[in-house]
Amino acid sequence: MKGKLFNPSLPLACADGLGVNSTAALIGLERAGIRPDLIIFSDTGGEKDETYQYIEVRNAWLKRVGFPELTIVRYVPKNFKNWPPYYTLEDNCLTNATLPSLAFGFKSCSLKWKVSPQNKFVAQWKSAQDAWAAGFKVQKVVGYDAGPADLRRRNHAGNLNDPQYDYFYPLIEWGLDRQGCIDLIRDEGEPVPPKSSCFFCPAMKPHEVDELPEDKLMRIVKMELRAAPRLTTVQGLWRTATKKKPGSITEYIRERGLLSPSQIDEIKANICTDIVSFQEGYADAKARGAVEDYLAKARNDYRNKVAA
Repeated sequence: MKGKLFNPSLPLACADGLGVNSTAALIGLERAGIRPDLIIFSDTGGEKDETYQYIEVRNAWLKRVGFPELTIVRYVPKNFKNWPPYYTLEDNCLTNATLPSLAFGFKSCSLKWKVSPQNKFVAQWKSAQDAWAAGFKVQKVVGYDAGPADLRRRNHAGNLNDPQYDYFYPLIEWGLDRQGCIDLIRDEGEPVPPKSSCFFCPAMKPHEVDELPEDKLMRIVKMELRAAPRLTTVQGLWRTATKKKPGSITEYIRERGLLSPSQIDEIKANICTDIVSFQEGYADAKARGAVEDYLAKARNDYRNKVAA
């Protein structure tokens, strides 16, 4: 595979979302004889189960072709608007009674939970520090494909004049759209990964919600119901209603019968108010611990109640 040339004397980093495009980009680099120095995945804590399972598949392939093992990074917040502290995007939303920023038309959740932890890791990476000290840049692979949607994103990004990075778009250079990426992965003999996103991403299509397991549907309902009293400009994760879907994924779940009305009402009546009670107890020094530990216990208690 040919395209824009990399400089073999400078560090090469690949942002890996564990999706179709990232997988195809890595396969293409290997076939072109280009070895990345760093392959990095940002974990929001809310990826789909299939994405987490694909980590093992990815590392097995990386080992087989002699690429470095996947480096997993996470955003670690330090300043909290509300307590207790949280360490995933999902729990961030639950603690602050809000939704991912994409639901409001912004993209800061991706910048905060995906881009920022990668940049922070690279800033501490000796290869990058040495390159920058010598007046050079780190080469970074971006997995935009040659399909219309990604070409628009690439054109919107423009010619980035980043003082620290030179950006490369090999899938566009190779003329691979999404189907071309899938074909390349199959030709390599690797399983095609699922679409990479949080299971509560506002960009999800209805058919993707249909495919979610019950526990993920329950967590979406919990997130929307927790945020509902504070929502003034949007109706839910899907923002506002259209002819094809409501603005709230919870309403879609109810309409489609993906969860029963009693399940949704139970979440509204118990788990959401429990979060508020836990926060109030934390503020009064009556409760301690990370919010995800509490929420995990709440989920288990709810499952046990339903099973009984």
